[in-house]
Amino acid sequence: MTHRLLFAGFGGQGIMLMGELLAYAAMIDGKQVTYMPSYGPEMRGGTANCSVIVSDGPIASPIITEAGILIAMNEPSLDKFEDDVDPEGLVFINRSLIGRKPRRSDVVSVAVDCIELARDILNEKIANIVMLGAVIRKSNIVSPDSVGEALRRKFSGKKEAFIPINESALSAWRERSEEH
Repeated sequence: MTHRLLFAGFGGQGIMLMGELLAYAAMIDGKQVTYMPSYGPEMRGGTANCSVIVSDGPIASPIITEAGILIAMNEPSLDKFEDDVDPEGLVFINRSLIGRKPRRSDVVSVAVDCIELARDILNEKIANIVMLGAVIRKSNIVSPDSVGEALRRKFSGKKEAFIPINESALSAWRERSEEH
């Protein structure tokens, strides 16, 4: 099976990190992976998106023309990429910054209160990891354990102190959604 994901937001939201962690987790799970970042003219505050393809077999091209999953961390990203999602695809929306649902009725929308959940943990800078946790738990593309392992490898050395808060962020959406 092949999964095509498009992560989009503005610079500084950790868009590339989400894609990198998912790609790394897929490799840990023994899958084939491509990761392709795209930056706007400015780094922080400008547009940022990346595409990740995860497959059980060879991947012919890293270019995505239609995504099975869109992760929109801000409204301009939803506006720009909503039409690039397959019918019946998943659209993850950062409800903290996006005040609308997808306009399309042929996609499945998953709203995540990323910033609020991140603040509950301690720091809104981990809103991207909250979203990543929702994506992996809803889509089952990779195992949660492999994402945790990818996170521990990415935050090794001097960044090791960030591992516990990010591990908490990975499960924040599941814990909150199970309460309702």
